[in-house]
Amino acid sequence: MHTKEEKLEAIGRLLDIINDLREKCPWDKKQTFESLRSLTIEEVYELADGIAVADMDEVHGELGDLLMHIVFYAKMGSEQKLFDVKTIADRICEKLIYRHPHIYGNVEVKDEKEVLENWEKLKLKEGRKSVLAGVPKSLPAVIKALRMQQKAKGVGFEWSNKEEVWLKVEEEIREFKVEENAGNRELMEKEFGDILFSLVNYARFVGIDPEYALSQTNNKFLNRFQTMEEMIINEQKEIHGLSLEELNEYWNKSKLNE
Repeated sequence: MHTKEEKLEAIGRLLDIINDLREKCPWDKKQTFESLRSLTIEEVYELADGIAVADMDEVHGELGDLLMHIVFYAKMGSEQKLFDVKTIADRICEKLIYRHPHIYGNVEVKDEKEVLENWEKLKLKEGRKSVLAGVPKSLPAVIKALRMQQKAKGVGFEWSNKEEVWLKVEEEIREFKVEENAGNRELMEKEFGDILFSLVNYARFVGIDPEYALSQTNNKFLNRFQTMEEMIINEQKEIHGLSLEELNEYWNKSKLNE
């Protein structure tokens, strides 16, 4: 691809452009950490969308947008004498070196499991009071469940095998049905959450990313439903006027078009 010098030159160009925009563009001048926050979250989700459909051109573009946001935050941090691109890069470099003693030190590990265990132990040594303290509060629920389970595993809090996990899934389903039959909506909600949490656990055990799996299913449903709508429009009908039986016929046709 490109040499290290060419890559550094490109980053330098981006730094210069952000400096220009911050100085000369009315919109860029007004931005703050708070005003960029939601836009950055949006960019991350757009990147995730590109990854979900394996659109590498989209991934390429969204990575650029995200890199621009990082440089923009660094610029604002520099203006307030808080940090800049150098201190950000230095900090992550030092963290990576510290948390990879099997690469930069004399620690020996035999597999990925030991790497993760050491990672969590080192973070606790850094002053964190809980293994779960680093999981962002605002993460989407499925991703948050997965990250908490992964971190708990990192300190040895883990099921023995996938069969035990599946038994837990079935147990939670039975408990949900008890509350459903009793008509207790509050407890139904809690038990349903337990089902989802247990399913995330099982997905993790069998090597499936539950968030990615669900996003694939969402995309499949979206494509099939929109194909169904297009068929209905092409036949000069209105979706609101069709029976469930007719809709199911169009749905099955849309599946055949995949």
